Amino acid sequence: MDIKNLEVLESYGKEDIAMVYLGKTSHGALVEFVESVQPPIPREEKWVLIISTMDGCPIGCIMCDAGGYYRRKLNKEEMLNQILFLVNKRFGKSVPVKKFKIQFARVGEPSLNDNVLGVLESLPKLIDAPGLMPSISTVAPIGRDKWFERLVEIKDKYYKGRFQMQFSIHSTDEKQRDKIIPIQKWSFKQISEYGEKFVKKGDRKITLNFALARENIAQASVIKEYFDPEKFLIKITPVNPTYRSIENGLSSDVTENGLVLKHQMFVEELRNSGYEVIISVGELEENKIGSNCGQYVQRHLVSQRKLNGAYIFVNK
Repeated sequence: MDIKNLEVLESYGKEDIAMVYLGKTSHGALVEFVESVQPPIPREEKWVLIISTMDGCPIGCIMCDAGGYYRRKLNKEEMLNQILFLVNKRFGKSVPVKKFKIQFARVGEPSLNDNVLGVLESLPKLIDAPGLMPSISTVAPIGRDKWFERLVEIKDKYYKGRFQMQFSIHSTDEKQRDKIIPIQKWSFKQISEYGEKFVKKGDRKITLNFALARENIAQASVIKEYFDPEKFLIKITPVNPTYRSIENGLSSDVTENGLVLKHQMFVEELRNSGYEVIISVGELEENKIGSNCGQYVQRHLVSQRKLNGAYIFVNK
């Protein structure tokens, strides 16, 4: 595969925290992709790549900058080139990293793109990486049951015990969740039933992610009703200062030091009920770098316009 088909237009960040890259594929798609480390853990111990699966995103979550436009799904080559560019830059064909996580979580909803499954099948053959752990983050759109069923098969064949599955929840109130994630999606019952099939002996638990704003409704009773603590864990993250979150007046309920304010009882009740609850706060410098979803295009290109089918880049 020729990674020269990916043109890196710009990059920004700090090598010891996170680097964000803006690229253009041979098919004219804009892609954002990221590599990050977690100080003081060295890169050889943990290295995280975050790649785009679409040229834009059709979902439009109220706190995410990636939904400003949508053009199309990326093909297999366009996704693999993001990964191989970073692998070749740092290591070559062999990646001697104990925890090498590739997150399909940048721009785009991975479950709406069948080519993501092809990438997952190809990675073990393309890269010598004993520590490889793919990570899928999804809002679980309806109508994609076959995609999710095939994902179970791929996980069992190639990534047994080394696959991270995450569902974006954000609110336990269905009406509020529909406002935050404005598409038709699986109910909590459907996510729970899928988890029963997905998590087998030796597998990692499925993550239920809450990007927790003070305005969000989060009730432990709903989690306890649907989700088995043996198969699901809860991850709480801050609402990052994206353009969209600011525009929609969202205030993070998680402080810079990892304290949960309004929803502390939610956390305590879940822990007391046997759930693993992770409070995940990234490096504050990442907000300045713009390594949150979709921010790079917003901050550095500012305006994306189409003219005669081509992108025009307008810098402020």
